[in-house]
Amino acid sequence: MNVANRRILLVDDMPTIHEDFRKILAPPTTASAALLAAKAALFGDDTPAPAVNFELDSAFQGQEGLAKVEASLQAGLPYAMAFVDMRMPPGWDGAETVARLWQADPKLQIVICTAYSDSPWEEVLERLDARDRLLILKKPFDNIEVRQLANALTAKWALTQQAALHIDRLEDAVQERTRKISDANEALRAEIAERKHLEGQLVQSEKLASIGQLAAGVAHEINNPIGYIFSNFNTLDSYLGDLFEVLGAYEAAEPSMAPPSVAAGLATLRAQRQLDFLKEDVPGLMRESKEGIARVRAIVQDLKDFSRVDSAQEWQRASLHQGIDSTLNVVASEVRYKADVVKEYGQVPEIECLPSQINQVVMNLVVNAAHAMGPERGRITIRTGAEGDQAWFEVADTGCGIPPENLSRIFDPFFTTKPIGKGTGLGLSLSYGIVQKHRGRIDVCSERGRGTTFRVVLPVRHAAEEAALP
Repeated sequence: MNVANRRILLVDDMPTIHEDFRKILAPPTTASAALLAAKAALFGDDTPAPAVNFELDSAFQGQEGLAKVEASLQAGLPYAMAFVDMRMPPGWDGAETVARLWQADPKLQIVICTAYSDSPWEEVLERLDARDRLLILKKPFDNIEVRQLANALTAKWALTQQAALHIDRLEDAVQERTRKISDANEALRAEIAERKHLEGQLVQSEKLASIGQLAAGVAHEINNPIGYIFSNFNTLDSYLGDLFEVLGAYEAAEPSMAPPSVAAGLATLRAQRQLDFLKEDVPGLMRESKEGIARVRAIVQDLKDFSRVDSAQEWQRASLHQGIDSTLNVVASEVRYKADVVKEYGQVPEIECLPSQINQVVMNLVVNAAHAMGPERGRITIRTGAEGDQAWFEVADTGCGIPPENLSRIFDPFFTTKPIGKGTGLGLSLSYGIVQKHRGRIDVCSERGRGTTFRVVLPVRHAAEEAALP
Protein backbone atom coordinates (compact mmCIF):
# COMPACT_ATOMS: atom_id res chain seq x y z
CA MET A 1 0.00 0.00 0.00
CA ASN A 2 1.41 3.38 -1.05
CA VAL A 3 1.45 5.77 1.92
CA ALA A 4 3.86 8.37 0.49
CA ASN A 5 3.27 11.82 1.91
CA ARG A 6 5.25 14.90 0.77
CA ARG A 7 3.16 17.43 2.68
CA ILE A 8 5.27 19.74 4.88
CA LEU A 9 4.23 22.60 7.17
CA LEU A 10 6.59 25.48 7.90
CA VAL A 11 5.84 27.49 11.06
CA ASP A 12 7.98 30.64 11.17
CA ASP A 13 7.25 34.31 11.76
CA MET A 14 9.70 35.45 9.04
CA PRO A 15 8.32 35.63 5.45
CA THR A 16 11.86 35.43 4.03
CA ILE A 17 12.35 32.05 5.69
CA HIS A 18 9.23 30.81 3.93
CA GLU A 19 10.61 32.00 0.59
CA ASP A 20 13.95 30.27 1.21
CA PHE A 21 12.26 26.97 2.18
CA ARG A 22 10.01 27.14 -0.86
CA LYS A 23 13.03 27.56 -3.17
CA ILE A 24 14.67 24.51 -1.57
CA LEU A 25 11.71 22.18 -1.20
CA ALA A 26 9.27 23.32 -3.91
CA PRO A 27 11.15 25.10 -6.75
CA PRO A 28 9.25 25.83 -9.98
CA THR A 29 9.01 22.59 -11.95
CA THR A 30 9.29 24.13 -15.42
CA ALA A 31 12.55 25.96 -14.70
CA SER A 32 14.18 22.84 -13.29
CA ALA A 33 13.12 20.78 -16.27
CA ALA A 34 14.40 23.39 -18.76
CA LEU A 35 17.76 23.58 -16.97
CA LEU A 36 18.20 19.81 -17.09
CA ALA A 37 17.30 19.69 -20.75
CA ALA A 38 19.86 22.40 -21.60
CA LYS A 39 22.56 20.57 -19.67
CA ALA A 40 21.85 17.37 -21.54
CA ALA A 41 22.03 19.18 -24.89
CA LEU A 42 25.39 20.85 -24.11
CA PHE A 43 27.19 17.96 -22.45
CA GLY A 44 25.43 14.95 -23.92
CA ASP A 45 24.58 13.52 -20.53
CA ASP A 46 21.56 11.35 -19.89
CA THR A 47 18.85 13.49 -18.41
CA PRO A 48 18.29 12.41 -14.79
CA ALA A 49 14.79 12.24 -13.44
CA PRO A 50 13.87 15.50 -11.76
CA ALA A 51 13.65 15.41 -7.97
CA VAL A 52 10.15 15.07 -6.61
CA ASN A 53 9.15 18.31 -4.95
CA PHE A 54 7.38 18.68 -1.64
CA GLU A 55 3.99 20.24 -1.01
CA LEU A 56 4.88 23.10 1.33
CA ASP A 57 2.31 24.92 3.45
CA SER A 58 3.01 28.04 5.54
CA ALA A 59 1.98 29.28 8.98
CA PHE A 60 3.46 32.38 10.65
CA GLN A 61 2.49 31.71 14.27
CA GLY A 62 2.08 28.61 16.43
CA GLN A 63 -1.70 29.09 16.73
CA GLU A 64 -2.03 29.28 12.94
CA GLY A 65 0.13 26.15 12.58
CA LEU A 66 -2.07 24.23 15.01
CA ALA A 67 -5.19 25.27 13.11
CA LYS A 68 -3.70 24.03 9.83
CA VAL A 69 -2.68 20.70 11.37
CA GLU A 70 -6.18 20.17 12.76
CA ALA A 71 -7.77 21.12 9.43
CA SER A 72 -5.47 18.74 7.54
CA LEU A 73 -6.46 15.88 9.84
CA GLN A 74 -10.16 16.58 9.38
CA ALA A 75 -9.65 16.63 5.60
CA GLY A 76 -7.78 13.34 5.71
CA LEU A 77 -4.62 14.95 4.33
CA PRO A 78 -2.22 15.06 7.27
CA TYR A 79 1.22 16.66 7.14
CA ALA A 80 4.16 14.28 7.21
CA MET A 81 6.47 16.76 8.94
CA ALA A 82 6.84 20.35 10.12
CA PHE A 83 9.71 22.80 10.42
CA VAL A 84 9.05 24.97 13.50
CA ASP A 85 10.96 28.12 14.40
CA MET A 86 12.05 28.39 18.02
CA ARG A 87 11.28 32.09 18.47
CA MET A 88 8.04 33.53 17.09
CA PRO A 89 7.06 36.60 19.13
CA PRO A 90 4.51 37.58 20.25
CA GLY A 91 2.83 34.11 20.13
CA TRP A 92 3.89 30.67 21.29
CA ASP A 93 7.55 29.79 21.15
CA GLY A 94 8.77 26.72 19.32
CA ALA A 95 8.54 24.36 22.30
CA GLU A 96 4.95 25.36 23.05
CA THR A 97 4.03 25.06 19.39
CA VAL A 98 5.59 21.59 19.10
CA ALA A 99 3.74 20.42 22.21
CA ARG A 100 0.40 21.64 20.81
CA LEU A 101 1.07 20.12 17.38
CA TRP A 102 1.87 16.74 18.90
CA GLN A 103 -1.30 16.86 20.95
CA ALA A 104 -3.24 17.24 17.70
CA ASP A 105 -1.15 14.76 15.64
CA PRO A 106 1.30 12.51 17.55
CA LYS A 107 2.62 11.06 14.27
CA LEU A 108 3.85 14.41 12.93
CA GLN A 109 7.63 14.50 12.38
CA ILE A 110 9.09 17.82 13.61
CA VAL A 111 12.35 19.75 13.17
CA ILE A 112 13.08 22.70 15.42
CA CYS A 113 14.79 25.59 13.66
CA THR A 114 16.90 27.54 16.13
CA ALA A 115 19.81 30.00 16.35
CA TYR A 116 22.62 29.70 18.84
CA SER A 117 21.18 32.60 20.76
CA ASP A 118 17.91 30.73 21.42
CA SER A 119 17.15 28.65 24.50
CA PRO A 120 19.60 25.83 25.21
CA TRP A 121 18.75 22.59 23.35
CA GLU A 122 18.73 20.53 26.56
CA GLU A 123 16.10 22.86 28.00
CA VAL A 124 13.90 22.41 24.95
CA LEU A 125 14.17 18.64 25.13
CA GLU A 126 13.34 18.67 28.83
CA ARG A 127 10.26 20.81 28.24
CA LEU A 128 8.99 18.50 25.51
CA ASP A 129 10.20 15.21 27.03
CA ALA A 130 11.03 13.99 23.51
CA ARG A 131 14.73 13.21 23.25
CA ASP A 132 14.21 10.52 20.60
CA ARG A 133 11.54 12.28 18.53
CA LEU A 134 12.86 15.77 17.85
CA LEU A 135 15.53 17.00 15.44
CA ILE A 136 17.25 20.39 15.43
CA LEU A 137 18.27 22.55 12.48
CA LYS A 138 20.74 25.28 13.36
CA LYS A 139 20.51 28.66 11.68
CA PRO A 140 21.86 29.62 9.24
CA PHE A 141 20.92 26.30 7.66
CA ASP A 142 22.34 24.56 4.61
CA ASN A 143 20.03 23.91 1.64
CA ILE A 144 21.18 20.31 1.23
CA GLU A 145 20.65 19.65 4.95
CA VAL A 146 17.10 21.02 4.73
CA ARG A 147 16.24 18.79 1.78
CA GLN A 148 17.88 15.76 3.39
CA LEU A 149 15.86 16.27 6.56
CA ALA A 150 12.68 16.62 4.50
CA ASN A 151 13.40 13.45 2.54
CA ALA A 152 14.38 11.46 5.61
CA LEU A 153 11.46 12.51 7.81
CA THR A 154 8.77 12.15 5.15
CA ALA A 155 10.17 8.68 4.44
CA LYS A 156 10.13 7.95 8.18
CA TRP A 157 6.49 9.06 8.36
CA ALA A 158 5.63 6.71 5.45
CA LEU A 159 7.48 3.82 7.07
CA THR A 160 5.70 4.50 10.35
CA GLN A 161 2.35 4.42 8.56
CA GLN A 162 3.26 1.21 6.76
CA ALA A 163 4.31 -0.37 10.05
CA ALA A 164 1.05 0.74 11.68
CA LEU A 165 -0.97 -0.70 8.78
CA HIS A 166 1.03 -3.91 8.93
CA ILE A 167 0.47 -4.14 12.69
CA ASP A 168 -3.26 -3.54 12.16
CA ARG A 169 -3.37 -6.31 9.57
CA LEU A 170 -1.45 -8.59 11.92
CA GLU A 171 -3.84 -7.76 14.75
CA ASP A 172 -6.81 -8.45 12.49
CA ALA A 173 -5.23 -11.72 11.41
CA VAL A 174 -4.51 -12.65 15.03
CA GLN A 175 -8.07 -11.79 16.03
CA GLU A 176 -9.48 -13.81 13.14
CA ARG A 177 -7.22 -16.73 14.00
CA THR A 178 -8.14 -16.42 17.65
CA ARG A 179 -11.82 -16.38 16.73
CA LYS A 180 -11.41 -19.49 14.58
CA ILE A 181 -9.53 -21.26 17.36
CA SER A 182 -12.20 -20.20 19.86
CA ASP A 183 -14.94 -21.46 17.53
CA ALA A 184 -13.05 -24.71 17.03
CA ASN A 185 -12.59 -25.11 20.79
CA GLU A 186 -16.27 -24.42 21.36
CA ALA A 187 -17.24 -26.94 18.69
CA LEU A 188 -14.81 -29.44 20.23
CA ARG A 189 -16.27 -28.90 23.70
CA ALA A 190 -19.77 -29.36 22.32
CA GLU A 191 -18.71 -32.53 20.50
CA ILE A 192 -17.03 -33.90 23.63
CA ALA A 193 -20.14 -33.15 25.69
CA GLU A 194 -22.35 -34.79 23.06
CA ARG A 195 -20.09 -37.84 22.93
CA LYS A 196 -20.14 -38.14 26.70
CA HIS A 197 -23.92 -37.90 26.62
CA LEU A 198 -24.14 -40.55 23.89
CA GLU A 199 -21.65 -42.78 25.70
CA GLY A 200 -23.70 -42.44 28.87
CA GLN A 201 -26.85 -43.37 26.96
CA LEU A 202 -25.06 -46.31 25.35
CA VAL A 203 -23.79 -47.58 28.70
CA GLN A 204 -27.26 -47.13 30.19
CA SER A 205 -28.85 -48.95 27.26
CA GLU A 206 -26.41 -51.84 27.51
CA LYS A 207 -26.94 -52.00 31.27
CA LEU A 208 -30.71 -52.00 30.82
CA ALA A 209 -30.52 -54.61 28.08
CA SER A 210 -28.55 -57.05 30.22
CA ILE A 211 -30.66 -56.42 33.30
CA GLY A 212 -33.77 -56.63 31.14
CA GLN A 213 -32.89 -60.17 30.09
CA LEU A 214 -32.37 -61.08 33.74
CA ALA A 215 -35.59 -59.37 34.73
CA ALA A 216 -37.54 -61.23 32.07
CA GLY A 217 -36.35 -64.57 33.41
CA VAL A 218 -36.93 -63.61 37.04
CA ALA A 219 -40.40 -62.26 36.23
CA HIS A 220 -41.31 -65.46 34.42
CA GLU A 221 -40.04 -67.71 37.23
CA ILE A 222 -41.76 -65.69 39.97
CA ASN A 223 -45.00 -65.09 38.11
CA ASN A 224 -46.02 -68.75 38.04
CA PRO A 225 -45.75 -69.48 41.80
CA ILE A 226 -47.25 -66.08 42.60
CA GLY A 227 -50.23 -66.99 40.41
CA TYR A 228 -51.14 -70.15 42.24
CA ILE A 229 -50.25 -68.67 45.65
CA PHE A 230 -52.67 -65.83 44.96
CA SER A 231 -55.33 -68.27 43.77
CA ASN A 232 -54.81 -70.55 46.78
CA PHE A 233 -54.90 -67.56 49.07
CA ASN A 234 -58.32 -66.56 47.80
CA THR A 235 -59.50 -70.12 48.35
CA LEU A 236 -57.99 -70.17 51.84
CA ASP A 237 -59.73 -66.90 52.64
CA SER A 238 -63.02 -68.48 51.61
CA TYR A 239 -62.29 -71.58 53.71
CA LEU A 240 -61.53 -69.47 56.78
CA GLY A 241 -64.85 -67.73 56.38
CA ASP A 242 -66.63 -71.05 56.39
CA LEU A 243 -64.57 -72.26 59.34
CA PHE A 244 -65.34 -69.16 61.40
CA GLU A 245 -69.02 -69.65 60.56
CA VAL A 246 -68.93 -73.23 61.95
CA LEU A 247 -67.03 -72.06 65.03
CA GLY A 248 -69.70 -69.47 65.62
CA ALA A 249 -72.38 -72.21 65.53
CA TYR A 250 -70.42 -74.30 68.01
CA GLU A 251 -70.04 -71.31 70.32
CA ALA A 252 -73.77 -70.71 70.19
CA ALA A 253 -74.49 -74.35 71.07
CA GLU A 254 -71.89 -74.56 73.80
CA PRO A 255 -74.15 -73.55 76.77
CA SER A 256 -76.69 -76.27 75.93
CA MET A 257 -74.17 -79.05 75.75
CA ALA A 258 -74.31 -81.85 78.37
CA PRO A 259 -72.75 -82.93 80.53
CA PRO A 260 -71.57 -79.58 81.89
CA SER A 261 -68.01 -80.89 82.13
CA VAL A 262 -67.81 -81.03 78.31
CA ALA A 263 -68.98 -77.44 78.00
CA ALA A 264 -66.48 -76.36 80.65
CA GLY A 265 -63.68 -78.16 78.82
CA LEU A 266 -64.55 -76.47 75.55
CA ALA A 267 -64.63 -73.08 77.26
CA THR A 268 -61.22 -73.75 78.80
CA LEU A 269 -59.79 -74.84 75.45
CA ARG A 270 -61.22 -71.76 73.72
CA ALA A 271 -59.61 -69.56 76.34
CA GLN A 272 -56.25 -71.34 76.08
CA ARG A 273 -56.16 -71.06 72.28
CA GLN A 274 -57.40 -67.42 72.38
CA LEU A 275 -60.10 -68.23 69.87
CA ASP A 276 -61.75 -64.84 70.21
CA PHE A 277 -58.45 -63.08 69.49
CA LEU A 278 -57.77 -65.34 66.51
CA LYS A 279 -61.17 -64.54 65.05
CA GLU A 280 -60.24 -60.85 65.17
CA ASP A 281 -56.59 -61.17 64.14
CA VAL A 282 -56.74 -63.76 61.33
CA PRO A 283 -58.79 -61.55 58.92
CA GLY A 284 -56.26 -58.75 59.39
CA LEU A 285 -53.36 -61.11 58.73
CA MET A 286 -55.10 -62.42 55.67
CA ARG A 287 -55.74 -58.89 54.39
CA GLU A 288 -52.12 -57.81 54.90
CA SER A 289 -50.81 -60.99 53.32
CA LYS A 290 -53.10 -60.46 50.36
CA GLU A 291 -51.83 -56.91 49.95
CA GLY A 292 -48.25 -58.19 50.10
CA ILE A 293 -48.94 -60.76 47.41
CA ALA A 294 -50.62 -58.09 45.29
CA ARG A 295 -47.54 -55.90 45.70
CA VAL A 296 -45.26 -58.74 44.64
CA ARG A 297 -47.46 -59.24 41.57
CA ALA A 298 -47.18 -55.53 40.78
CA ILE A 299 -43.39 -55.73 41.05
CA VAL A 300 -43.35 -58.74 38.76
CA GLN A 301 -45.52 -56.85 36.29
CA ASP A 302 -43.09 -53.93 36.45
CA LEU A 303 -40.27 -56.36 35.76
CA LYS A 304 -42.16 -57.71 32.77
CA ASP A 305 -42.83 -54.21 31.50
CA PHE A 306 -39.22 -53.27 32.12
CA SER A 307 -37.95 -56.28 30.20
CA ARG A 308 -40.53 -55.52 27.48
CA VAL A 309 -41.57 -59.12 27.11
CA ASP A 310 -45.19 -58.01 26.64
CA SER A 311 -44.92 -55.92 23.49
CA ALA A 312 -47.99 -56.87 21.55
CA GLN A 313 -49.22 -53.28 21.40
CA GLU A 314 -49.49 -51.57 18.03
CA TRP A 315 -47.84 -48.30 17.14
CA GLN A 316 -50.33 -45.58 16.41
CA ARG A 317 -50.65 -41.84 16.13
CA ALA A 318 -51.80 -40.26 19.35
CA SER A 319 -52.26 -36.86 20.94
CA LEU A 320 -49.58 -36.21 23.52
CA HIS A 321 -51.79 -33.70 25.32
CA GLN A 322 -54.69 -36.12 25.52
CA GLY A 323 -52.43 -38.80 26.97
CA ILE A 324 -51.03 -36.41 29.58
CA ASP A 325 -54.51 -35.23 30.58
CA SER A 326 -55.83 -38.79 30.99
CA THR A 327 -52.77 -39.78 33.01
CA LEU A 328 -53.21 -36.78 35.30
CA ASN A 329 -56.75 -37.91 35.97
CA VAL A 330 -55.49 -41.37 36.96
CA VAL A 331 -52.87 -40.05 39.40
CA ALA A 332 -55.00 -37.21 40.74
CA SER A 333 -55.22 -38.82 44.21
CA GLU A 334 -51.41 -38.96 44.41
CA VAL A 335 -50.98 -35.31 43.50
CA ARG A 336 -53.94 -33.27 44.70
CA TYR A 337 -52.84 -32.96 48.34
CA LYS A 338 -49.17 -32.30 47.58
CA ALA A 339 -48.89 -29.96 44.61
CA ASP A 340 -50.69 -27.79 42.10
CA VAL A 341 -50.40 -28.96 38.50
CA VAL A 342 -49.74 -26.24 35.92
CA LYS A 343 -50.04 -27.00 32.21
CA GLU A 344 -47.99 -25.03 29.71
CA TYR A 345 -48.85 -26.75 26.46
CA GLY A 346 -47.32 -25.72 23.16
CA GLN A 347 -48.17 -26.68 19.59
CA VAL A 348 -47.44 -30.40 19.27
CA PRO A 349 -48.45 -32.66 16.35
CA GLU A 350 -49.70 -36.17 16.90
CA ILE A 351 -46.81 -38.56 17.48
CA GLU A 352 -46.43 -42.16 16.39
CA CYS A 353 -45.97 -44.17 19.58
CA LEU A 354 -47.25 -46.82 21.94
CA PRO A 355 -49.69 -44.55 23.80
CA SER A 356 -50.08 -46.65 26.95
CA GLN A 357 -46.32 -46.81 27.41
CA ILE A 358 -45.90 -43.05 26.93
CA ASN A 359 -48.69 -42.56 29.47
CA GLN A 360 -46.77 -44.79 31.86
CA VAL A 361 -43.71 -42.55 31.48
CA VAL A 362 -45.85 -39.50 32.26
CA MET A 363 -47.37 -41.26 35.26
CA ASN A 364 -43.97 -42.25 36.69
CA LEU A 365 -42.55 -38.75 36.31
CA VAL A 366 -45.61 -37.02 37.79
CA VAL A 367 -45.86 -39.44 40.74
CA ASN A 368 -42.14 -39.04 41.44
CA ALA A 369 -42.56 -35.26 41.30
CA ALA A 370 -45.40 -35.46 43.83
CA HIS A 371 -43.31 -37.68 46.13
CA ALA A 372 -40.43 -35.18 45.95
CA MET A 373 -42.49 -32.44 47.60
CA GLY A 374 -41.65 -31.39 51.14
CA PRO A 375 -44.06 -30.44 53.90
CA GLU A 376 -45.16 -27.33 52.00
CA ARG A 377 -47.44 -27.56 48.99
CA GLY A 378 -45.46 -27.40 45.76
CA ARG A 379 -46.01 -27.00 42.04
CA ILE A 380 -45.67 -29.45 39.15
CA THR A 381 -45.40 -27.80 35.74
CA ILE A 382 -45.95 -29.83 32.58
CA ARG A 383 -44.69 -28.21 29.38
CA THR A 384 -44.86 -29.45 25.79
CA GLY A 385 -43.47 -28.33 22.48
CA ALA A 386 -42.05 -29.41 19.15
CA GLU A 387 -38.78 -28.75 17.34
CA GLY A 388 -38.45 -29.95 13.77
CA ASP A 389 -39.31 -33.64 13.59
CA GLN A 390 -39.26 -34.08 17.36
CA ALA A 391 -41.82 -33.48 20.10
CA TRP A 392 -41.00 -33.05 23.76
CA PHE A 393 -42.60 -32.75 27.16
CA GLU A 394 -41.21 -31.70 30.53
CA VAL A 395 -42.27 -32.50 34.08
CA ALA A 396 -40.78 -29.88 36.42
CA ASP A 397 -41.32 -29.85 40.18
CA THR A 398 -40.41 -27.56 43.05
CA GLY A 399 -39.44 -30.44 45.31
CA CYS A 400 -36.31 -31.36 47.21
CA GLY A 401 -34.14 -32.06 44.15
CA ILE A 402 -31.77 -34.95 43.49
CA PRO A 403 -28.30 -35.06 45.10
CA PRO A 404 -25.56 -34.71 42.45
CA GLU A 405 -24.01 -38.02 43.46
CA ASN A 406 -27.30 -39.79 42.63
CA LEU A 407 -27.95 -38.22 39.21
CA SER A 408 -25.90 -40.86 37.39
CA ARG A 409 -27.84 -43.70 39.07
CA ILE A 410 -31.46 -42.62 38.94
CA PHE A 411 -32.17 -44.75 35.85
CA ASP A 412 -30.55 -47.86 37.33
CA PRO A 413 -33.05 -50.64 38.07
CA PHE A 414 -33.96 -50.97 41.76
CA PHE A 415 -32.15 -47.75 42.69
CA THR A 416 -34.37 -45.55 44.86
CA THR A 417 -33.93 -42.86 47.48
CA LYS A 418 -37.38 -43.50 48.92
CA PRO A 419 -37.77 -45.24 52.30
CA ILE A 420 -37.92 -49.02 52.32
CA GLY A 421 -41.31 -50.19 51.16
CA LYS A 422 -42.16 -46.87 49.47
CA GLY A 423 -40.66 -47.54 46.06
CA THR A 424 -39.32 -50.38 43.91
CA GLY A 425 -36.72 -48.37 41.99
CA LEU A 426 -38.16 -49.53 38.67
CA GLY A 427 -40.22 -46.48 37.67
CA LEU A 428 -37.45 -44.40 36.08
CA SER A 429 -35.73 -47.50 34.67
CA LEU A 430 -38.97 -48.51 33.01
CA SER A 431 -39.46 -44.96 31.71
CA TYR A 432 -35.94 -44.90 30.33
CA GLY A 433 -36.48 -48.19 28.53
CA ILE A 434 -39.77 -46.99 27.02
CA VAL A 435 -38.17 -43.77 25.76
CA GLN A 436 -35.25 -45.72 24.29
CA LYS A 437 -37.72 -48.04 22.59
CA HIS A 438 -39.29 -44.97 20.97
CA ARG A 439 -35.83 -43.84 19.76
CA GLY A 440 -36.04 -40.79 22.01
CA ARG A 441 -34.08 -39.51 24.95
CA ILE A 442 -34.78 -38.46 28.52
CA ASP A 443 -32.71 -35.76 30.25
CA VAL A 444 -32.75 -34.53 33.82
CA CYS A 445 -31.73 -31.26 35.44
CA SER A 446 -31.90 -30.97 39.22
CA GLU A 447 -30.81 -28.62 41.99
CA ARG A 448 -30.96 -29.48 45.64
CA GLY A 449 -33.73 -27.62 47.43
CA ARG A 450 -35.09 -26.09 44.21
CA GLY A 451 -36.55 -28.95 42.24
CA THR A 452 -36.07 -31.27 39.29
CA THR A 453 -36.99 -31.15 35.61
CA PHE A 454 -37.28 -34.24 33.43
CA ARG A 455 -37.40 -33.62 29.67
CA VAL A 456 -38.52 -36.37 27.30
CA VAL A 457 -37.82 -35.92 23.58
CA LEU A 458 -39.60 -38.22 21.11
CA PRO A 459 -39.56 -38.46 17.31
CA VAL A 460 -42.86 -37.47 15.74
CA ARG A 461 -42.71 -40.36 13.27
CA HIS A 462 -41.19 -43.84 13.36
CA ALA A 463 -40.01 -45.78 10.34
CA ALA A 464 -41.69 -49.13 9.77
CA GLU A 465 -38.58 -51.08 10.70
CA GLU A 466 -38.26 -49.09 13.92
CA ALA A 467 -41.89 -49.67 14.80
CA ALA A 468 -41.39 -53.40 14.40
CA LEU A 469 -38.62 -53.53 16.98
CA PRO A 470 -39.52 -55.09 20.38
